[in-house]
Amino acid sequence: HSTGGVGDKTTLVVAPIVASLRLTVAKMSGRGLGHTGGTVDKLESIKGYKTSLSSDEFIKIAQKCGIAVVGQTGNFAPADKKIYALRDVTATVDSIPLIASSIMSKKLAAGANTIVLDVKTGSGAFMKSKEQAVKLAECMVDIGKRYGRKTAALITNMDIPLGNNIGNSLEVKEAVEVLRGKGPNDLREICIELSAMIVSSSTDKPFEESKKSVKEVLSSGLAYKKFLEWIAAQGGDVSVFDNMDRFCKPKYIYEIKANVCGYISYMNAEEIGKSSVVLGAGRNKKEDEIDYTAGIIMKKKTGDYVTMGETLAVMYSSTVNDFSLAEKMYLSALEFSETAVKKSPLMIDRVTK
Repeated sequence: HSTGGVGDKTTLVVAPIVASLRLTVAKMSGRGLGHTGGTVDKLESIKGYKTSLSSDEFIKIAQKCGIAVVGQTGNFAPADKKIYALRDVTATVDSIPLIASSIMSKKLAAGANTIVLDVKTGSGAFMKSKEQAVKLAECMVDIGKRYGRKTAALITNMDIPLGNNIGNSLEVKEAVEVLRGKGPNDLREICIELSAMIVSSSTDKPFEESKKSVKEVLSSGLAYKKFLEWIAAQGGDVSVFDNMDRFCKPKYIYEIKANVCGYISYMNAEEIGKSSVVLGAGRNKKEDEIDYTAGIIMKKKTGDYVTMGETLAVMYSSTVNDFSLAEKMYLSALEFSETAVKKSPLMIDRVTK
């Protein structure tokens, strides 16, 4: 489970890696709201993929191919919906005990033996400070362990969007790149770490041995093969991955050019996420429709040097052809420096108790 961020497509990579090592990933995921994306929306950008299954279908698919990922059902944790509505009107949405109970109630109800939590911290995360993130992680790990589940958390950096792609189909494409042995280093590293934590915890094998196994199924193509098997099992059209240019092609494309020279010293990931929502990649309200082709591919990130007129990012949409607002928001989210900046670590801490 990830607490959410910008460009966070880890489930799409971690699930097939873990299933390739003969473990079963039966997962309920959410939809995007505001600046954070949702795994269900990303999967629904694949034509035919069913995010709503009966209990029997869900279990059969999980048993057959080792993965089943669906949307959350209305009656799965009925008390959580009531409490969430109460949190909203009492201004306690950011209460750590209530966040922890909301997340963990669904994980415990689902019956998972191993629960690994990716707790994001930084400008694009719900938990803005490391201290808050650690406190939330400790609370959730404690709940899991009290219920006899193997539970651990990884605190990860969301001051910079994860990977290079933001937006539903764009993030699926990037996940496929990683499963094919390419893709951005930051996404690959986090996915390897989370997968190794799950494998080690589930099998009681040493972490380094588990990490080696994870890397092997990734480099051999077994994890990608498992991804295709999973998507097909839930009705998805896997032929689109034979030619990625055919997959969710947008009507409009726009390049954002740099109007300064220097090093990118800071990115406000939340504002960048909001700029992708303006393009149609996300929702401000639950009822909003999503444009699966919409999103952003970042060409430059924190620490990179930029020259005047160089492309910072490319924006995509099929519903918006005036990119001026989204461009303004994106540029306002960047800060520049004349001198090189030190990147903050990608993986900040691990919480096991």
